[in-house]
Amino acid sequence: MKEVDIYTDGACSGNPGPGGWGCILIYKNVIKELSGGEPRTTNNRMELTAVIRGLAALKEPCIVTVYTDSQYISRAINEGWLDNWRRQGYTKKGGLKNDDLWRTLDGLLSRHRAAFVWVRGHADNEYNNRCDQMAVRERERFA
Repeated sequence: MKEVDIYTDGACSGNPGPGGWGCILIYKNVIKELSGGEPRTTNNRMELTAVIRGLAALKEPCIVTVYTDSQYISRAINEGWLDNWRRQGYTKKGGLKNDDLWRTLDGLLSRHRAAFVWVRGHADNEYNNRCDQMAVRERERFA
């Protein structure tokens, strides 16, 4: 299986408000950047969308390391929240926000061997910073 790194970030002005997402896929020496946005969304939806779009861009099952500055995502995967939500029909007490995106992400994860790594946002990670720039640029298109 190919080994791919995916860096992701989302941005939102207001919550909800205009938002953008960016992701970078790295396979060997090939780097691919993807980005997009929505006129009215939330930061968490943009963070999830960045991961989803990165994974969806893979044309075959891969070993993937996803780097995200979203603790919402990294903790949901690494601490088993997503597994619990799946067993409960993508629900939780008080309601599961973004269940549509969690379902999509869960389906994509079933195709790949993925590990999630939390990185500090707005720090010294060049790829995370580049994803942030792309997400902000996309967000500004709707502001």
